[in-house]
Amino acid sequence: MRMDDSENAGRFGNRSQPTVSPDDYEDGMSSVGPMAFLPVGNGLSYGDVCRNELGTLIASRRHNRILSFDPGSGTIRCEAGAILADLLARAVPHRFFLPVTPATGLVTVGGAVANDVHGGNHHARGSFGNHVRRLTLLRSTGERLVCSPEENAELFAATIGGLGLTGLILDVELRLMKVPSPHVQRHVHRFDSLDRYFTLAERAEEEHEYFVAWLDQLATGRRMGRGVLFAADHADGACEYPDIPKGPRLAVPFSPPFSLFNSVTLKLLNEYRFRKHDRGETVSTETWASYFHPLDAIGGWRRLYGRRGLCQHQSVYPVATAPETTARLLETARRAGHASVGTKLQRFGDIASPGVLSFARPGFTLTMDFADQGEATVKLLDALDEIAVVAGGAVNPCQDFRMSPAVFEASFPAWKRLEALRDPAMVSAFWRRTALAPGQT
Repeated sequence: MRMDDSENAGRFGNRSQPTVSPDDYEDGMSSVGPMAFLPVGNGLSYGDVCRNELGTLIASRRHNRILSFDPGSGTIRCEAGAILADLLARAVPHRFFLPVTPATGLVTVGGAVANDVHGGNHHARGSFGNHVRRLTLLRSTGERLVCSPEENAELFAATIGGLGLTGLILDVELRLMKVPSPHVQRHVHRFDSLDRYFTLAERAEEEHEYFVAWLDQLATGRRMGRGVLFAADHADGACEYPDIPKGPRLAVPFSPPFSLFNSVTLKLLNEYRFRKHDRGETVSTETWASYFHPLDAIGGWRRLYGRRGLCQHQSVYPVATAPETTARLLETARRAGHASVGTKLQRFGDIASPGVLSFARPGFTLTMDFADQGEATVKLLDALDEIAVVAGGAVNPCQDFRMSPAVFEASFPAWKRLEALRDPAMVSAFWRRTALAPGQT
């Protein structure tokens, strides 16, 4: 066992936790106690789903091999600690691509399964779990179980989006997507109001593989909800670019004592981000790396939020009330004196996830990130939770560090199915304060 500095993506920063390798965990399994462990990948969650301060982390990143890849069918099998960028590096030369990719390629495959991550094409492909063919799960009893929709199906469903609580994922087999080119043809639409966004989103869902919008969260009056919609499809086979740069091209060397993002600086930045795009639709070709994973090119970018770190809130809510709910969320954050840099609005489609605790569901999802202002930020996040839940929606646990048990239960009414299949040796700080909180049954 050793103490590792786990650089959490949110307010927890670099906090040392006891860590063991998957091999050491398996070797010592005869003495494993209850709720003593938690598997962790790259620790990119913004909250405490990847923390277990009262126990030990299992560093699955140390097992990161790609075990097999069939360039004919696009089936790839890898250890849970492999990152998505590694899979793309193997698959892209054969014109295969991840059917679902989040906004970073640094997520481990185990983490993508455990959080059932989604991408900008949820309306077309669903979430990550929809493309998992099977996985191998190590339970604290010593059993190695192959789980799939046909074999150990209940455990498979609990593991997809199961926050690492059903056991240690050893390896995963995925179906990749055949594409004419990994690069994309990007369609950019600037819009002047929230109403205009919803009109554009309806068309984009019908016409494009990917679409997501950036909103100016600080805009008010008739301009409230203005922004830019980015839609894309994979380019044709003639599209070629030089080799994609490997690793960050820029780096933020340290955290300033205060956040560089505040209402004053962001008003200027938002005006630039809005005005840099022409009215109407513009079309261009873009590399897959810059479209899907732009921030991976900037090492340590989260340090720009200051020493207190970054807090993120993501909610999903029904289509019927989406315009009103979105406006209320934006206005609540603005009135609370919080400025969001990466405000994103996206449509989730009707493809159901196989996971019991998957966050993605039909509706619209709004993501906002804020520099941590302490108690004021906690009060804001609680208010945003209430708006989402009252609208019939849910809050994403992988971005959370303070969700109440009541909000958790309203967001995930099927959580007891996961608790029934949770490996007794596994628990997270998130699960302790929500599902296992006093009063929960």
